[in-house]
Amino acid sequence: MSRLIPIVVASLLSLPSLSQTTPEDLVHPLTGTQNEGQTYPAVGVPFAMTHWTPQTRAGEIKCVAPYYFPDTRIQGLRATHFLSGSCVPDYGSVTLMPGTDTLKTDAVERSSSFDRTSEHATPYSYTVDLPDAHATAYVTATSRAGILRFTFTEDSADGWIVFENNARAGEGWVNVSAAVKEVTAEVPIRREYAGSGKPAGYSAWYVAEFDHPVTSVGTYIGAAAHDGVTKQVGDGKPAGVVVVPKMMTSTGGASAAAATNPVSAPRPGFGAYLHFGAVHKGETITVRVGSSFVSEAEARRNLHAEIADWDAKRIEASAHKAWHDALGRIQIAGNDPAKTVFYTSLYHAMLQPRTYSDVSGTYPRFHDHGTPEHVAAGQTQFDDFSVWDIFRAQAPLMMILDPKLEASMLQSIITKGEQGGYLPIFPAWNSYTSEMVGDHSVSMIIDAWEKGIRGFDTESAYTLMRKNALTIPQNRAEYLDGKGRRGLDSYLKYGYIPLEDHIDDAFHRNEQVSRTLEYAYDDAMLARFAKALGHTEDAALFAKHGENWRNVIDPKTGFARGRNSDGSWAAPFDPTAHASWITEGLPWQYTFFVPQNVPGLMEYLGGREKFVAKLDELFAKSYYEHGNEPSHHIAYLYAVAGAPEKTQQHVRSILDSQYKDGPDGLAGNDDAGQMSAWYVLSALGLYQVCPGVPVYTLGVPRFDDATISLPNGQKLHVIAKGAEAGKFTVREVTWNGKKITDSQLTHDALKQGGTLRFELAQ
Repeated sequence: MSRLIPIVVASLLSLPSLSQTTPEDLVHPLTGTQNEGQTYPAVGVPFAMTHWTPQTRAGEIKCVAPYYFPDTRIQGLRATHFLSGSCVPDYGSVTLMPGTDTLKTDAVERSSSFDRTSEHATPYSYTVDLPDAHATAYVTATSRAGILRFTFTEDSADGWIVFENNARAGEGWVNVSAAVKEVTAEVPIRREYAGSGKPAGYSAWYVAEFDHPVTSVGTYIGAAAHDGVTKQVGDGKPAGVVVVPKMMTSTGGASAAAATNPVSAPRPGFGAYLHFGAVHKGETITVRVGSSFVSEAEARRNLHAEIADWDAKRIEASAHKAWHDALGRIQIAGNDPAKTVFYTSLYHAMLQPRTYSDVSGTYPRFHDHGTPEHVAAGQTQFDDFSVWDIFRAQAPLMMILDPKLEASMLQSIITKGEQGGYLPIFPAWNSYTSEMVGDHSVSMIIDAWEKGIRGFDTESAYTLMRKNALTIPQNRAEYLDGKGRRGLDSYLKYGYIPLEDHIDDAFHRNEQVSRTLEYAYDDAMLARFAKALGHTEDAALFAKHGENWRNVIDPKTGFARGRNSDGSWAAPFDPTAHASWITEGLPWQYTFFVPQNVPGLMEYLGGREKFVAKLDELFAKSYYEHGNEPSHHIAYLYAVAGAPEKTQQHVRSILDSQYKDGPDGLAGNDDAGQMSAWYVLSALGLYQVCPGVPVYTLGVPRFDDATISLPNGQKLHVIAKGAEAGKFTVREVTWNGKKITDSQLTHDALKQGGTLRFELAQ
């Protein structure tokens, strides 16, 4: 990897400096675009329907992000729905690329080299010089529309723009009109995980309008252009997803995808092109593009509602303000260089879930055939919930910063359950997926409710949660389609999922122990919810299920361990080795996934001292892996066990070693902002070990002085003088002057505002 160092240095020279003190201008969107992060420089507004990004990789391929920092050529500017930081395919995307003289339509052939010093990425705009295209490309965006400017850098007899439909299965269409200076497109969407490769039943729609007269048009497939043709349907090959080598979502999978997949797509690509005749140096062609998941008409309506004119700078100013308002809810005083890491992390935590409803309120019905539905007045429908990841920190973060918005997101999940029949576990592509393990839509909704957040249908949510926890779809086709918990029949029969149940009907097969542990956690939260709602019998049942963790942690070895249906334990057994019954981690890590009953786990493992010693061994022998979510709460367990100084030591070490400013600044997939949200909360000195129980465990802040503006008008002031000088051992912590002795702060206290002061030792 040494060959990348000069490129990295050159890019960092073009990044904003600390002298730009507004939060949005301290964001470095290229962070995480190299090695494991799987992010991309998303342009637009928080939680947008469609973000825009430079494209260095063609097509919509599983585990391949649109942009990788080590790549040296840009193929265009893409309207993307890639789940930031993930190992999934992009979907419903299109790409625009300018050029001069000889037309080039193939993504690789039309690509241009670029000078890193010309690349300027912010959350609200992106600019880069494309010398091989003799143009400078610029984009800014709203939630549902983007405005692009292509400025030519020399005189040419002909300037042109390519509009490519990136449909994963090579289907859909593009239509181009010289008379109205417009391209329209339908990009059908394919599912992933449950129903992988099957049509999702709806499409992304685009309307692109150009401000310059068009001299001629055509369509193309790959490198073959068809002058004068105004509509292209598909890429001429049988529709279907081209299978690429399987990439794992665990650490190492992302870098393997980037290294082993070509920059070209497995299908030829198709689209339309427009010729504009002679162009001159400094001349700019502006394009405005609207998107929708419902129809061409809604894409046009979104475009004209959000970008009513051709004033790109006005749109950029609006996007700039949106990020200023969102990121500015947290103010970090001083000029510590880690502020760039903090605000970049906060930016990444505000990309998904994505808006799915149009300005008119229409959206495609969940897991259906694109039937239009309408949100209630003042509501927004969202999708692409990476629930297994975000329930831990990203959702809790948003519950602090914008509970009203989070309530709307949670109502979106509930609405999906009402429309599809089961509460979705990992809703993405507007479909059931059965992806990952656990059932954490349950705990995420309950977490919000426990924090006093309302604005979603509580009774409907409970009905759906109960159904998920107790009912197996009677129609096997529904189960195969992703509805319901995987392995629920075994879980209910044995109190755990035995190794004989291989969970064949899931992308993640097996993983029986992780499923058991995570279902037990969700059921424990459901027991709390049931009790609060007055369902006493249900509460007793789910509380019993919440203790099922005891069935998969071997009391003799003291580790999470696979178990057979006859009660015997998996053999041979090595807690340091990856096992088929553990999800993206080790038995060492999953042994500590009992957030609902940490005192019970301590007792089960031999008491507080042995528990702390076991945590010591995990860290000493490097079994902690921050690059994947199962480890994220572990450092905070020390504080729960009465050893807060060790939480402080390890949290500060993780903050400084696993995050940095630069393209390779993330230790693992960002997973829709979860990795980044961990940094934000931990840098503020707190983390929620058990979402669903509204209590934060205290660690140690990264900054001397931080202020959170709460939505009720109150402020949370976090003071830790000396943190920026490297101090991390807490001598005393007080809340509004009162000493905290148990390393805990309730959400009820936090939301009232006040001063959380950490006195750090020398």
